[in-house]
Amino acid sequence: MKPTTRDAIVAKLADRDAAVEVGVGNRHDVATALAAAGVAVTATDVVPRDVPGDVEFVVDDVTDPAPDVYADAEVLYALNLPPELHRPFAAVARQHGADAVFTTLGAEQPAVAVRRETIPGDTLFWARE
Repeated sequence: MKPTTRDAIVAKLADRDAAVEVGVGNRHDVATALAAAGVAVTATDVVPRDVPGDVEFVVDDVTDPAPDVYADAEVLYALNLPPELHRPFAAVARQHGADAVFTTLGAEQPAVAVRRETIPGDTLFWARE
């Protein structure tokens, strides 16, 4: 991810106290930057992943979520979220009263109602009810 894109995402989310990154994979630059900005960040994935010490990691599947993982989050975010996860991702956020923000793999369109926000190098999709 380009630093300008990472910085734009962090700027949009850094005013939150707690965030969950869904599907962190092997890239944790946004989670790391948010944690450095004082946000309590939990990263999830369906398989164990290495993340920096200031980011909590939990194995979880957003299609069969463990509610306690998301209970304190003010925002759930996901980078390059595949379309089949848009609905469960937005549903988990809604169930916990959190915002749901994601990027797609480029040409893919959101599978849920969204508000689009252009940032350097990408588009943020804010899921709406």
